[in-house]
Amino acid sequence: MPHTQLPVVTGIGLVSALGTNLEDSWQQLIAGKSGIKLHQPFPDLEPRPLGLIGKQPVELRMLTKLVVASALKDALLVPPLPDCGVVIGSSRSHQASWEEMARERGGQGDKGDKGDKEDCLEKFLPCLPPLPCPPIPPSPHPPLSPSPPPLSWLDTLPHMNAIAVARQIGATGIVLAPMAACATGIWAIAQAVLLIQTGQCQRVIVGAVEAPITPLTITGFQQMGASAKTGAYPFDKHREGLVLGEGAAVFVLESRELAKQRQAKIYGQILGFGLTADAYHGYELEPEGRSAIACVKQCLERSHLTFSDIDYIHAHGTATQMNDRIESMVIQRLFPQNVAVSSTKGATGHSLGASGALGVAFSLMALKNQILPPCVGLKEAEFDLDFVTTAREAEIRQVLCLSFGFGGQNAAIALAKES
Repeated sequence: MPHTQLPVVTGIGLVSALGTNLEDSWQQLIAGKSGIKLHQPFPDLEPRPLGLIGKQPVELRMLTKLVVASALKDALLVPPLPDCGVVIGSSRSHQASWEEMARERGGQGDKGDKGDKEDCLEKFLPCLPPLPCPPIPPSPHPPLSPSPPPLSWLDTLPHMNAIAVARQIGATGIVLAPMAACATGIWAIAQAVLLIQTGQCQRVIVGAVEAPITPLTITGFQQMGASAKTGAYPFDKHREGLVLGEGAAVFVLESRELAKQRQAKIYGQILGFGLTADAYHGYELEPEGRSAIACVKQCLERSHLTFSDIDYIHAHGTATQMNDRIESMVIQRLFPQNVAVSSTKGATGHSLGASGALGVAFSLMALKNQILPPCVGLKEAEFDLDFVTTAREAEIRQVLCLSFGFGGQNAAIALAKES
């Protein structure tokens, strides 16, 4: 593709367990800090390591509003932006609200003529213990309070968070709400790239937002045996599993012409992406990594890069036994042994659908600052790769960011330093 067609990133908003803005999260990350702590947000569930932004689970709407406002401020843009496309993804979306509504309906006393509905709820939430539902106190972080008004069920439809962003910024054009498990963030960015490359939009606000700390999500991962008991240790011999984390990353993507025209600062450019599916299993990865390998190759071909052109790989790195083993195998088969690799989930927790977006944000910061972020939590590597265990300066020109989601959703995106 012609060089002028490559979309560029002119603004980033990021909120994570490491901090409520991009710079704080980045500084904590390169210092090797982790936002994961032992929490018990739900009294009937035992304490677990979680990557919470505040003391209690964050509300999806407030998190979205904050991160979008941060991205626009960073890009020096002021609403309304009627011609701006909107692509905001989420894996869990308003699941926390659905669970709360189900608990409220389940605690109405005598079933009466609602018995069939109550039975249906019990089947729908088989692993959810009956929980009291106290109101969630406001987060201690001022930007995330006060608490928003109650939602109606119509407000909780999966696409409504993207619609809310369109209202927030006054965008009256295309609105997309991708949902592809842990590959959601990169998939969203890929859709935004296509909107710009095909001329449908000159500017898109894009990213993913996740507020996954809910009883059902916690219990589900525990029952799968995928949940850690003490912390997240990606690629470590003694890794225990994933740690859920809240997070959001939103970007302002623009055509190069528009960015130059308004003299915007540029974090980097999107070179290309790859998207494939295993078509193998509901949640297990295909053992040979064939579709993951095809995804990486597709991404590099579209980006006009070779394997040796990649200076750093931001790995999915969930700290589960299966993901880390297969992802390491894929990297070893394709790339030179000296390519730098790290996962940031040991610092932020696994923010599910938002994790790829957070990875892209941290990768752009690596390009901007020429610093490789560390794989926090990694002490003794199980795999023979050049893992970054402490932040280090390096010449970084091209970066690859990977995400692998339930159902065999594979996503890769290539980023480059602004030339």
